[in-house]
Amino acid sequence: KAVVSTQSTGIFKPGLAIVQVGDRPDSNTYIRMKIKAASEIGIHAQHIKLGNQATQQEVITALESLNFNPEIHGIILQLPLDTSCPVDEDVCTNTILPSKDVDGLTELNCARLARGVLGGSNMPCTPKGCLHLIKSTGVKLEGSKAVVIGRSKIVGSPMRDLLLAENCTVTTCHSRTVDLSTETRSADILVVGVGKQGLVTGDMVKPGAVVIDCGINYSEEKEGKRKLVGDVDYESVSKVAGFITPVPGGVGPMTVAMLMQ
Repeated sequence: KAVVSTQSTGIFKPGLAIVQVGDRPDSNTYIRMKIKAASEIGIHAQHIKLGNQATQQEVITALESLNFNPEIHGIILQLPLDTSCPVDEDVCTNTILPSKDVDGLTELNCARLARGVLGGSNMPCTPKGCLHLIKSTGVKLEGSKAVVIGRSKIVGSPMRDLLLAENCTVTTCHSRTVDLSTETRSADILVVGVGKQGLVTGDMVKPGAVVIDCGINYSEEKEGKRKLVGDVDYESVSKVAGFITPVPGGVGPMTVAMLMQ
């Protein structure tokens, strides 16, 4: 409705540009989802695809041209970059103007989030979508114990910052955490995003907890078919948790919705 409103007043047509390097199958899937969602609500989406031999300067040049394109209002650099050349993802990401950084991954947007300055900054779409899902359960966030498994700059770290901003008591767990089960069993809210199939099982979850699964993994099935699964063992955890997101169909669609917003 917001997009239709801006178009009907003749102000502008929102434009989104997605820069991809290489041809990762998972990246191709995500980009198709984003472009489909954009077209459905009237956002013009442009896909710029560079080859897997793209240099850092070529990536930067593509991003800079979009920075100065008045018809582009949001820019995504699809990560990870799939190139045989040495490319610093942070340097490339920080080429994007913070105002056009809809993924919220530039240093300025990350710093504002870490400082708790939420107004006027772009936030990473997956953690933002996770927070929306958590709030939709009606569970009280203030004072709740939240555990985030994963410390990536895309999901784990910003998720921690958003939960802190909601006055949760937050613990971050990672590959070096000792006795992960003890930490997870104390969580009223558990967010998992490390890319390890079946990491969290039912015996690791507090009864009634809110469990948000950000994991994306492919499980080999019969006849060579692959099945998309998360980091949480849905079958066992769903019997214990009060709320749980499925994979697929949970965090993924919400991430795209937050991006379009």
